[in-house]
Amino acid sequence: MSQRRKLFITPTLATVIGSFVLITAAAILIIQAMTSSKVVRQLGGELVDIGMDSAEVAFVEQLYAVTVTAEYSKVSAERNELSFDKPELPIAYLYGALAPLEQVSFMVLVDPTGKGVDVDRGDADGTLLGGEVDLAAEIPILMPMIERAAKQKEAFWSEAIYMPNREHTYFVFTQPLYKEGRHIGTMLIGTSLERISEISWYISTDDITVFLLREDTHEVIAHPDLHKKFDDFSKETPLLHVRHVPDDFLKHFEEMPKLDNASFDIADDLDLHVGYDDDGIKRFVIIEDKNDNLQGLPVRIGVHFPAQFLDQPLHQLVTAVAVGTGLLMLSLLGAVVLAKRIALPMRRASGAAKDVANLNLNAVEPLPASVIKELDDLSKGFNAMVGGLKAFNRYVPKTLVRKLLSEGRAEAPPEERELAVLFTDIAGFTSASEGMSASETAEFVNHHLSLLGEEITRQDGTIDKYIGDSVMAFWGAPERLDNPAEPAVRAALGMVGAIRKDNEARAMRGEQPVRVRIGLHLGPLVVGDIGASERVNYTVIGDTVNAASRLESLGKEIDPQADVIILASEEITKRLGDDVTLEPIGSRKIKGRSEPLVVVRLLA
Repeated sequence: MSQRRKLFITPTLATVIGSFVLITAAAILIIQAMTSSKVVRQLGGELVDIGMDSAEVAFVEQLYAVTVTAEYSKVSAERNELSFDKPELPIAYLYGALAPLEQVSFMVLVDPTGKGVDVDRGDADGTLLGGEVDLAAEIPILMPMIERAAKQKEAFWSEAIYMPNREHTYFVFTQPLYKEGRHIGTMLIGTSLERISEISWYISTDDITVFLLREDTHEVIAHPDLHKKFDDFSKETPLLHVRHVPDDFLKHFEEMPKLDNASFDIADDLDLHVGYDDDGIKRFVIIEDKNDNLQGLPVRIGVHFPAQFLDQPLHQLVTAVAVGTGLLMLSLLGAVVLAKRIALPMRRASGAAKDVANLNLNAVEPLPASVIKELDDLSKGFNAMVGGLKAFNRYVPKTLVRKLLSEGRAEAPPEERELAVLFTDIAGFTSASEGMSASETAEFVNHHLSLLGEEITRQDGTIDKYIGDSVMAFWGAPERLDNPAEPAVRAALGMVGAIRKDNEARAMRGEQPVRVRIGLHLGPLVVGDIGASERVNYTVIGDTVNAASRLESLGKEIDPQADVIILASEEITKRLGDDVTLEPIGSRKIKGRSEPLVVVRLLA
């Protein structure tokens, strides 16, 4: 009988273990590659959508001030508070309306014949100029809007208008004024391409350029460098075509091929194009098909940025898969060793990926370099992806997103809750900013809002919005609080210390101190996702918001010279302990409320 062949243990174990590791590792590698590719594409698409939404918010916040001013003028006209019989009254009204609206170039208030008053922002020194005006004789190009306003009650934006007397192009927001169904006048609010482009410049970065195009055209309305081409505007050319903008990359836009949105899970209402700059660096261009949220302004938002923000992680991932497959086949013993070496960095990448998924980008440490090429390539790709995410993260309201995710939900249907609302405002900001340049004003406001925002975040508050130099925040949503008044008050008192400390530093630099008013109120509000189906904001609505805003404004009457004054309603103070010093003010009638509020001043 023939003897059965015997196997040597070393080659047998090496073959069996090595084969098992090879098959298992190869399967894991393939699954990981497919999963990671999907995750990276989804993150890239979500990142683009969030970035575009954030850019839109930056423009909407500026245009919202224009429409609110026009709506207020409409209400004033209905109440017979605007009269053309005494020009000095509407001129004074326009002075007050124009002063805080830095993005507005001029305001005109005329009767149905085009006669009335106007106030112009004037030169760069911030001086406002006003006087009587006859549009038919002096600025006939605006008369068609007066005629249209006489036929409709809804406000509207004009097309781009080149005004020869100003040698510049403007968009004009027109608000018809009616009283008892009769057209009594028109409010015209003009904003120049220069001021719209300032918004574009402010939200762009060294790598990311944000611009505006007119709907259904390739004509440029806003661009960070558009000021270099203002001399090219004329009556025949109120807007420049994209090929003429001072952007060496964007001027070739019409020649750039359009990509499939599915390659990066980008929304269907965005167009994705690709091109190369003069240095041969690949860049992406993303443009909206149409924008219905910019207060009726006929524009769409565009942005271009280095392509590596989106596709480098994918390229690095493919390289890592290819190199990893080759290394796994080197030898049986090498497969075991490499498997151990791969396990550690993969765990690091997994932990970092969880932080990225939770938007904890500041907690993500760069993956270390490796002597193994595929691991080194994976580290570079992942680090590049995180760098791209951080570049876009400046537009993402991550604090609110974290709170919603911590509660296991991505949507917040409107519901009624008891919330504490806080409003702040800088006293005399308009006069204080008159001597500042645009960049100095932005730096000052950003520093101030950072001080206040830190106190709100420290007390787990939700920042609803920044309104110029003002902040609105609330407590009690999305997380529920038994007593939202306490953290709101702690935040307000914390702001006192932060502002006074900052004022000490300003005094040492020879600068004037910043005086701030703060208002606090507690009451029922509707909170949740508010807005159109395609664009919502997590915000609050209700009388409690108005009351908090009025309490902040009341500070100028109670103590106009205070460095910081905090006024709260009795609804707030009756929820506090004995460790807060209170100074009763008394019952005060608040504009917009039938019942007076009991007002109390909080002392730090």
